[in-house]
Amino acid sequence: MAITVQPITESFAAEIGDVDLARPIAADDLAAIRAAFTRYAVLVFPDQHFDDDSQLDFARHFGPLETTVFKARKDHKLRLHENLADVGNLDVENRILETNDRQRLYNLGNRLWHTDSSFKRVPAYCSMLHARSIPPIGGQTEFADMRAAYDALPEETKRRIAGLVAEHSIMTSRARLGFSDFDEGEREAFKPVPQVLVRRLQDSGRMSLYIASHAGAIRGMADGEARALLDELTRHATQRQFVYSHRWRVHDLVIWDDRCTMHRGMEFDDQRYARDMRRATVADVAPTCEQMGLAVAAE
Repeated sequence: MAITVQPITESFAAEIGDVDLARPIAADDLAAIRAAFTRYAVLVFPDQHFDDDSQLDFARHFGPLETTVFKARKDHKLRLHENLADVGNLDVENRILETNDRQRLYNLGNRLWHTDSSFKRVPAYCSMLHARSIPPIGGQTEFADMRAAYDALPEETKRRIAGLVAEHSIMTSRARLGFSDFDEGEREAFKPVPQVLVRRLQDSGRMSLYIASHAGAIRGMADGEARALLDELTRHATQRQFVYSHRWRVHDLVIWDDRCTMHRGMEFDDQRYARDMRRATVADVAPTCEQMGLAVAAE
């Protein structure tokens, strides 16, 4: 039986049925999943019973896997495989993190609108988040369609932002929450990198905004003007008509296109309820500036 694609909206987010991603996938099914991914950008696969190895095996169909940013911190003990991002609220003993635990404070930045790994010179292509345990209330994830947001911009704004390059760093997003606990190795690893504000998607040919809470300065623009522009674009892109809110179920796998979406995790009582979420992230093919044909020097 071929996979079933049930759109959530006409062009953004869809549920996928009749496939077990933990088992070997037929070429036709994988091609259909890729086609749906290109069209909808966010895919929801209910009732997927992965272990860590099978989740990573599926992710490899989409490209090379990223390593968790927590590995940059020498004194951090990983709970999961280094190719899985630990975005829950559990320690290495599977206990709920203490209020002032560094990992908890760091992960609060996931509640800001962002795009995974835009702070890396070669950013993410897609992310695959699997729900092992979820809180009974709260904790949903919101996704914003940056293609539709770009299409809806006034032509004057499109002309203004064409060819602009922003500086992205995970230290920028964390600073907005007052978090600054980075050691020397992390500060070196997380130096700002250039990313275009507008990009063309190679598979669909559509144009998309590419912004995130990781973005700070814009090259050639005064800091105040850059901040105002980024805030204006974020407010525009996260209007309700561009947003899908996902209410998690245990064993959901959600895949999203980091090239053309932003997302944020919503608040829940993380000192009361356990949330075990494991994300495999696939790297893009090249830096965004290179993909757009811009020769941009590192700073």
